[in-house]
Amino acid sequence: MKYVHSIKISVFCNEKDNYEDVLKKILGFFPFDLEKEKINLNKTNASGFENRKIIILEVTLTKERHIKGFFRNLLENLDEEEKNKILAEAESRLDNNLGLFLRFDKDELMENNKLILTDSGNCFHINISIAAFPKKRSIALEMIKKIFE
Repeated sequence: MKYVHSIKISVFCNEKDNYEDVLKKILGFFPFDLEKEKINLNKTNASGFENRKIIILEVTLTKERHIKGFFRNLLENLDEEEKNKILAEAESRLDNNLGLFLRFDKDELMENNKLILTDSGNCFHINISIAAFPKKRSIALEMIKKIFE
């Protein structure tokens, strides 16, 4: 049974960040080599407040084997408290298009190698498109429960 259509992971890298360290952390979400798997790591240059340079790193997964590998890796690296928090907050983290939005604190991941959920903007963004059939919120919430329990 397919649980997810796609996963999009992104992070903003500003002038204060060490680009190589941020790159290593985003690549750490994947238990496979993006290049060998022919998955693009998109890099976009942008300007922030006061014309500060920002690099946006973004990866989108659509193949089921990549999605399964991503979730195996994510679930191994999430502690029980964070899994329970995702389940408790699933209703508020799920949008009307059945996209589940997770944000992991960038500083915690960079400094302590811990995945800690946050609501702040300085984070690794993960957008998970839930494959609910029929496309109903209640079914999507059940799918989220199956993934994270």
